[in-house]
Amino acid sequence: MAEYVLNTWYPIAWSRDITNSLTKRRIVEKDVVMYRNSHGNVVAQLDICPHRMMPLSMGRLKGDAIQCGYHGMEFDCSGKCVRIPGQEKIPAGAKVTTYPVHEHMGLVWIWMGDAEKADTSKVYNLEQYHDPAWDVVEGDALQIDCNYLNLCDNLCDPSHVSFVHLTTLGNAASEDVPVNSERTEDGVLTWRWVIDAPAIPIFQKFGGFTTNVDRWHYYHYTAPSIAVIDFGTAKTGTGAPEGNRDDCVQIYACHFMTPVDENTTIDHWMHIKNFKADAKTNAEMSASFREAFNEDKVILEAIHKNERAYPDFKTTMLNLDASVVRMRRKVESMIEEEKAGRSAVKAA
Repeated sequence: MAEYVLNTWYPIAWSRDITNSLTKRRIVEKDVVMYRNSHGNVVAQLDICPHRMMPLSMGRLKGDAIQCGYHGMEFDCSGKCVRIPGQEKIPAGAKVTTYPVHEHMGLVWIWMGDAEKADTSKVYNLEQYHDPAWDVVEGDALQIDCNYLNLCDNLCDPSHVSFVHLTTLGNAASEDVPVNSERTEDGVLTWRWVIDAPAIPIFQKFGGFTTNVDRWHYYHYTAPSIAVIDFGTAKTGTGAPEGNRDDCVQIYACHFMTPVDENTTIDHWMHIKNFKADAKTNAEMSASFREAFNEDKVILEAIHKNERAYPDFKTTMLNLDASVVRMRRKVESMIEEEKAGRSAVKAA
C-alpha cells in the first residue's frame, strides 16, 4: 500500500452526484459509501459492515440508516449500529467508521485522517468562485490510470503545454520561454510569461484575439492534490505584465484530484472565468478543456505503464523539473510529519 497524506481535505465527489441513495467511492485505497440524508447532509462511511465485512454499499437506505444487505444490521449517520434483527443487545464493536465531510465549491470534501483535526476552515477556497462577476463552469470527474502525483507533476509544468496542447492551450511561441518556480506556504508556485506572441487557440476562439498578445500562466499547487492554473491573455502593449489586467481574458482552470489508489486518480475539473457566456459557449469551452485533459490522460497513462514495467529505470532531470521536485518534497514532508506524530502518540 502506498503512503498518503491523511490529515487533509480531499475532494471525493461532485455535490451534484451525491443523492438520497447509496454511492460508492474509493480514496487512498479505502472504499467509502456515501449518501445524502433527509436533512440534505452528506454522510460518508467506511464501506464495510463490521459483522462479515459485507460492503454496505450493497445494502439499502432505511430512512437515514444503512441496512446491510447480508443480515440486516442498521447503522445511523454517526456509524452507530441501531438495530440487529433478532437480537436486542448490540455489541460495542458494532459500529462503522464515519468520516468528516464538508461541501464547498460544488464538491464534497472528505477527511481521511484524525477526525479531531478536521477543521473545515482549511478546505481549499478560491475567492473568484464566489464572485458574481466571474462565471463558474463545472466539468467532469476524469479517471486517469496513473498515480495522483504524476498528475500533480503535469500540473506543475507549464512547459508541456507547448507540445501536448497545440490545438487548445499552447503554441510553439512558448517552446523556449523558461519556467520559474518557488515554494509557497502550502505548496509550489510555477509561472512564466509569453510576451508579444500569437494567442493560443482557446483564446483566439473565445477571446477574439487576432493580433499578438502577452499571456501568463501561474500554476498554483496546494499540497497534496489541488492545482489551480491562472492563465490569461491581453493585447501586447496594454500593460498586463506590469499588472494592468483591465482589458484581458482570464481563466482559472481548477483541478481537484482524488487519489483513488496507487494506480488511479480522479480529476474533478472546472473553469472559472472573468466573463459571462451563454450555455452554448460554456459547453464549447468545456469541450476544449476536455480535449486538452484527455491529451494529458493519454500521456500520463503511458508514463505510468512504463514506470511499472521498468521500476529501476533512472530518469534524467531537467531545469524545468524544479517545481516538480519541490512538489514531491512537500508531499513527502507532510507524510513524514504525520508518521512522526503518530509515533509520538504511541510512545506517550
